[in-house]
Amino acid sequence: MGKGDIRTKRGKIARGTYGSKRSRSKQRRKKNRSKDSAGDKR
Repeated sequence: MGKGDIRTKRGKIARGTYGSKRSRSKQRRKKNRSKDSAGDKR
């Protein structure tokens, strides 16, 4: 378990990905939701 392990938080940070072990901040989610609800669908 370390930077090479995708399943750990440290591995997620190293790869720059998110998941259940490393969730995005709650403040960012709220900002993104307000944009989505405005009807900015691609």
